[in-house]
Amino acid sequence: MTADPPPFEIVQSETDGRVVLTLRGELDLASAPELEAAALPVVRDGGHVVIDLRGLEFIDSSGVRVLVAGHAAARRSGGGVTVVRPAADSPVDRVIAIAGIDDALDMVDEP
Repeated sequence: MTADPPPFEIVQSETDGRVVLTLRGELDLASAPELEAAALPVVRDGGHVVIDLRGLEFIDSSGVRVLVAGHAAARRSGGGVTVVRPAADSPVDRVIAIAGIDDALDMVDEP
């Protein structure tokens, strides 16, 4: 018997004028729209969003798409997106490396 995956959660805070989105659980097709709704309006208005991936246990291509879309929207609007790296060698880290976006996004080790 397998355990149910942890529910997806976004904890939102603000630090130094930046919206910080701390993600937990699984970022997938079902939960990606929630992240998109939290992040994209901020960056489209020229704001800065920090997306902390350290609490994620899983990410699929839908989650990767939202990270890339946020980065593209920030470049167009003059806003910013900073992505906090997941734990090294975690499933999320491997997906980001395989997708080849780790160098394209503004990734940092700490928020």
